[in-house]
Amino acid sequence: MKPIQRALISVSDKTGVLEFAKELHNCGIEILSTGGTAELLRKGGVPVIQVSDYTGFPEMMDGRIKTLHPRVHGGILARRDVPDHMKVMEEHGIRPIDLVVINLYPFEQTVAKEGCTLEEAIENIDIGGPAMVRSAAKNCNDVTIIVDPGNYGLVLEEMKEGSVSLETRRRLSRDAFAHTARYDSLISTFLSSQWKDEPGFPPFLNQPYAKVQDLRYGENPHQSAALYKESSPRPADIVSAQQLQGKELSFNNYIDLNAAWELTRELGPGAVVIIKHTNPCGVAVGEDQLKTFITAREVDPVSAFGGILGFNQPVTAPAAEEILKNFVEAVVAPGFDEEAEKLFSTKKNIRLMLMPSADFDAKDTRFDLKRISGGLLAQSPDSLNFVDGGLKVVSERQPDEREMEDMKFAWLVAKHVKSNAIVYAKDKEILGIGAGQMSRVDSARVAVEKARKSLSGAVMASDAFFPFRDSVDEAAKNGISAIISPGGSIRDEEVLQAAKEHNIAMVFTGTRHFKH
Repeated sequence: MKPIQRALISVSDKTGVLEFAKELHNCGIEILSTGGTAELLRKGGVPVIQVSDYTGFPEMMDGRIKTLHPRVHGGILARRDVPDHMKVMEEHGIRPIDLVVINLYPFEQTVAKEGCTLEEAIENIDIGGPAMVRSAAKNCNDVTIIVDPGNYGLVLEEMKEGSVSLETRRRLSRDAFAHTARYDSLISTFLSSQWKDEPGFPPFLNQPYAKVQDLRYGENPHQSAALYKESSPRPADIVSAQQLQGKELSFNNYIDLNAAWELTRELGPGAVVIIKHTNPCGVAVGEDQLKTFITAREVDPVSAFGGILGFNQPVTAPAAEEILKNFVEAVVAPGFDEEAEKLFSTKKNIRLMLMPSADFDAKDTRFDLKRISGGLLAQSPDSLNFVDGGLKVVSERQPDEREMEDMKFAWLVAKHVKSNAIVYAKDKEILGIGAGQMSRVDSARVAVEKARKSLSGAVMASDAFFPFRDSVDEAAKNGISAIISPGGSIRDEEVLQAAKEHNIAMVFTGTRHFKH
């Protein structure tokens, strides 16, 4: 490939572009440019040719048309090894453009601004930029395309050695097509939020994700993995967490951290959650953080070993000291006291994840996505917990105030346990959890086996209805006094009869919380 002789530079992100252009000028490369980029380069002492002067056509329609011209796209798209292409260029005064440096109108930043209007968003949809990027990327055998300022140094280094290698041009071409694809996805996603179909699922699902980092491995060491983030993650999203210390996070760590954080956010201030293999194995809520942590840990201390901890208030030094008495993988919280950080620093392998926001009240309206072989399932998030007015006492015995509050608490925790899920609780303390069993009565029995305290007077929460009365009988044998479940089984009468026989108060929510 011949050395680069002419470059077209027009960027929204001007990071490092002046320095890069100076290096190009020093190499004797002619530079075409537009608008603000041209002004910046001129002020920086870099000679540029305005694209409008090169094409002979002024910018028009408030800048909507600047580069959509045969002298621009012909110079980019012409194949240098095709005589007819070169002949057409000569006939029409089209000069080859060997390097295209483009990044696009800041659509993502525009729509992220509070109060952004639809009109403002649409005006920030780039047209000429993507066309030039795609033209250059398509013709990567002859043209180098740069969309990321991070590649300026690489291209300069290869240029100084003679020319940009085909391997590099192909990689930059791949990245350029990914860049425009992501850009179009951002636009599609935004417009889908503005012009919704019923029931709200668009005919094509385009979700732009940007790679954050490679991970050590996937669920198992033989699987590779990487972390990607959405275009505009919320401060309360786990991907927004800042790692303060500790080993590199693994695929499984991220899944468990997310599970811990989502449950702590839902329970309200003072919650402590311990997660093992995405299931909570210890949960408590209280004003004394040290006491609350100990309470959560003692629900299932065997499972808590090597677990992931979630706090929705800053971690205090007394709690940190107690945490360090056993091995934990990671701690996620909206803050850490200075003394707590010092204590954790003595165990460098523990990952500390600082959340920018707890944001207890924010409702997530984004799709919940699950991949299946050859496809993707999308659903609205499980954001409904219960409506106080919708809770229906269906038993003869009325639950007392303490039982009702404990049932609400247990119900929220059951929502975050893999189905079939059974949770026992008393005094805002989880006593036993049965998760992921193939039959509901087995989950009820597992939760009993896990309990380290008496279940007498405790409540039971079930994430779905009871298909038979056996789970109620199992609960009664162990002293459960009140049960909350969705109801809706064809055997509800049988289940209610069991509750009546055992003098158990029963509440139906009308809503289930399967978690697969």
